[in-house]
Amino acid sequence: MIIISTEYINKITFKSIKLIVLLVFFFLPTSTKLIAQSPETIQTKEVKFISEGVQLVGTLYQPQKAQSAVVLVHGSGQTTRMTQFAERLVKDSIAVLTYDKRGVGASGGVYAGPEVGTNNIDAVNLELLSKDAASAVNILNEEYKNLPIGLLGFSQAGWIIPIAANENPLVDFMVLFSCPTITTLEQLRFQFYTNGDTEFWEKHTQEEALDHMYNDPDRYQFTTTDPKVTLNKVSIPGLWIYGELDIQIPAKLCIEHLNSLKAEGKPFEYILFSDLGHSTASTKNTQPVDIAIQWIKQEAQHTMNKSNSKN
Repeated sequence: MIIISTEYINKITFKSIKLIVLLVFFFLPTSTKLIAQSPETIQTKEVKFISEGVQLVGTLYQPQKAQSAVVLVHGSGQTTRMTQFAERLVKDSIAVLTYDKRGVGASGGVYAGPEVGTNNIDAVNLELLSKDAASAVNILNEEYKNLPIGLLGFSQAGWIIPIAANENPLVDFMVLFSCPTITTLEQLRFQFYTNGDTEFWEKHTQEEALDHMYNDPDRYQFTTTDPKVTLNKVSIPGLWIYGELDIQIPAKLCIEHLNSLKAEGKPFEYILFSDLGHSTASTKNTQPVDIAIQWIKQEAQHTMNKSNSKN
């Protein structure tokens, strides 16, 4: 698989990145070409499932001929099911299960908040949310027993997805948009330092940001979660998509961690967009999502080929 490395991206303009992305699509195998489903071939149905004693409610999007399937994993906040993103994926033959987060919308349980605080990204809450995602995978597997199933998530999901993938062997791949590979406490320190300043990277160096991230006192005291610990335990393929201008996580440091894991043989890939910030999945630039879809199709095909060779 062709992937744009961060080392190369740092040396080129975004115009060049667009050209490279086009070349990536041009050279991809025709067996994984994006095939759009017409609206009349797509079905939806409400699903309900139990996770840790709580009923969660979501929607299953079913294309006529699904080639793979994913569960969408929320970022932070009181998020209901992500219908718009699901509709984007299902048009390209990907079955999607998206559900209201625990304690939000039609789902039972208690939402852990505030948005930035002790119980929102406390290890106990992240573990609970990972069990919800793992339970959703089981429901999706009941519908598509012979299809590769993945987890796709955003931001906070970078701590949740590795735990869920490690707990549920049915997960075949993972896609992570703007997801941290740093610890929860490190992320908070970084986010407090950038303080929502969209021009932060014009005023500060990477070294200054990391110095604060490693040395600032913690405003909250709770058990931290380090995704690298869990990522060391999983062996499924993963794709991380980052924006270099992100002020919620230090994208380049996250990529350094991924490179270390790749050096140990982990099947992890990443792409960095030099003009994007944290919202890599909801920007007007459709390339991040388009690349993710193409990557899912490739990994699904690889998984199917491996399964067929064993039979």
